[in-house]
Amino acid sequence: MSLQAFYSPNFALPLPENHRFPMSKYTRLFQRLVEDSIIPHEAIRVPAAVTDEEILRVHNPGYLEALKDGSLERLAIRRIGFPWSDELLERSRLSCGGTLEAARRALTHGVGVNLAGGTHHAFPDFGQGYCVLNDCAIAVRALLAEKHIQNALILDLDVHQGNGTAAIFAEQAEVFTFSMHGARLFPHRKEKSDLDIPLEDGLGDMDYLERLYGSLPKVLEQFQPELVCYLAGADPYIHDRIGSLSLSKQGLAERDHFVLTSCRKYEIPVAVVMSGGYARCIDDIVDIHAKTIQIASSLYAESEKDHF
Repeated sequence: MSLQAFYSPNFALPLPENHRFPMSKYTRLFQRLVEDSIIPHEAIRVPAAVTDEEILRVHNPGYLEALKDGSLERLAIRRIGFPWSDELLERSRLSCGGTLEAARRALTHGVGVNLAGGTHHAFPDFGQGYCVLNDCAIAVRALLAEKHIQNALILDLDVHQGNGTAAIFAEQAEVFTFSMHGARLFPHRKEKSDLDIPLEDGLGDMDYLERLYGSLPKVLEQFQPELVCYLAGADPYIHDRIGSLSLSKQGLAERDHFVLTSCRKYEIPVAVVMSGGYARCIDDIVDIHAKTIQIASSLYAESEKDHF
């Protein structure tokens, strides 16, 4: 099997009681993958945390120092949505490390998976919306700096626009940013991606997939990315608490299958990150993410010698 996933118990940050973020989804996803034999336990690795050097290719030194010494202003902490702690920074480093290692794995084996990630609201000098450091930006900048790739596509299918990612790469032609998102959702001030597809409230499976089918192949053909970083959000789901779309679990599975088979068709390595999910029932979030990984595992279950 060529699929490898990255997970750390420290992805689950201790939070105050009644906090709205469903932090237990990470541990429960890991447990589901192992218990249901979706991927072998030995194929799930603990990632290395990203270094200051890797972070500073994306984020400002002053912001990183404030994260390290706890000097973030109260408004900045409130904007992030998590209380500051040393554990918060360590979790963020590990989550970004999972995406970077998933991307490295993808370059040699076609696909890699991070059981966290998708922190697309983080800007160079601040975090917001439960996003502290921008994992896909850090991973892509690292691989560009190391000359492993010459360009990349960040395919953001979270229900919220990847505003931080769009801002980070606004002037970098080597990175194409693609976001399909609820038009009226947070962030209320949208940034400009290379391709934005704003979606009306209540959009269901058929219309959503039609727009994806009509846009993604054109981007892959015209931009010809050497890596896709895929934010496989669970929050377009109909029962998501803060989403606005009406996709079923089957519709989300069809989305994932299309994205991954498209990457296979064009022989483009893909790093898959879980991104957002806020359904009232955490098992629904876990179901959706586990299905994403099951589809990836099935599509890429080939010999270790069958490298891209």
